[in-house]
Amino acid sequence: MAKKGTKTGARAAAGSGSGPDRKIVATNRKARHDYEILETVEAGIALVGGEVKALRDAKIQLKDGYAHIDRGEVTLLGVHNSPKVYATGFGSYLPERPRKLLLHRSEIDDLQRRITLEHLTLIPLTVYFKGQVVKVELGLAKGRKHHDKRDVLAERDSRMEIERALGARRKGMGAAGTPRRSGRR
Repeated sequence: MAKKGTKTGARAAAGSGSGPDRKIVATNRKARHDYEILETVEAGIALVGGEVKALRDAKIQLKDGYAHIDRGEVTLLGVHNSPKVYATGFGSYLPERPRKLLLHRSEIDDLQRRITLEHLTLIPLTVYFKGQVVKVELGLAKGRKHHDKRDVLAERDSRMEIERALGARRKGMGAAGTPRRSGRR
């Protein structure tokens, strides 16, 4: 069983995918609010030429997206990739068509097992270019209840307040933002 927030498989051994050659196209910020991300997996995505051009212009929305495993294939659904204006005829495509994700068989089997046993879901977190190749970072996630979301927001706010107070203290400022007096005169 992998630790929280870790990557598994051959792709994890190759590196995390972050670096100077990684250009982020879109992120799913709402996913980190609505779900507790247990593990992330990097997957390739099968696209047609017009879709890649639209991705270079960052015309993709991940908000309602999810991945589904059926007959050993992972498919990305609910992701809207707006076509370019000039993409007509042969270069055109449906904006919300299912897109095949490229993973190793062992990774797919492991994800399928965890999804069925632990009642988890696969959601796209980030779409990015790694060199010339388009990659999708998938999160193996568990849904949060409404009260869990409030707890996470309250914890984040308190953590930011503590860091703000520590930063002010390091700069020599008092609690109200005024300079502290030294004991000597």
